[in-house]
Amino acid sequence: MGKKTIHVSDFSGTPLGPDDEAVRVVVLEHPDLVAGPVQLDATPVEIESIDDAALDVAVVEIHDRHGGGEPRRVVLTASEFDAMATDVPMAQLLKTAERVRPPKARRSAEKVDYGTIEHAGKPHRGRVTEEEARLVREQLDEVNKRLAEAGLRQVDPSDPEHAARYGFPTAG
Repeated sequence: MGKKTIHVSDFSGTPLGPDDEAVRVVVLEHPDLVAGPVQLDATPVEIESIDDAALDVAVVEIHDRHGGGEPRRVVLTASEFDAMATDVPMAQLLKTAERVRPPKARRSAEKVDYGTIEHAGKPHRGRVTEEEARLVREQLDEVNKRLAEAGLRQVDPSDPEHAARYGFPTAG
């Protein structure tokens, strides 16, 4: 017994043939979307007017006492938002407005333990513990393999800085 998979458009229920192109549409935000982004399949014909229907919008956050400490996100048409600027045109106002820095990443409550094989040898600004140095010396190949896979610099015992940092013997 065999199985046959038939792909259909989520928009219209139209079956898609083996030679038909399926277009993936990811819905990022929608009033009825409750559990995060979803993807839908469609035919190119079904979504060809989507760019024409697109709106120029402004997405803003309102930081006030009504949000209970959390900002409210509001989407409105760009023209409605532009009309709020009565002294200076919005385009000029946006060019000269103070930039918002992205929030600093919060330090996780859990500190990285460089004294484990999982983290030993990773570049860091802190002091190298004897446990980390021992792991690097005793398991150098494994440490360097993990560092290379992560795209990080590898530990080189012949490098004077690495030799001093991890306690490798130095030629002298």
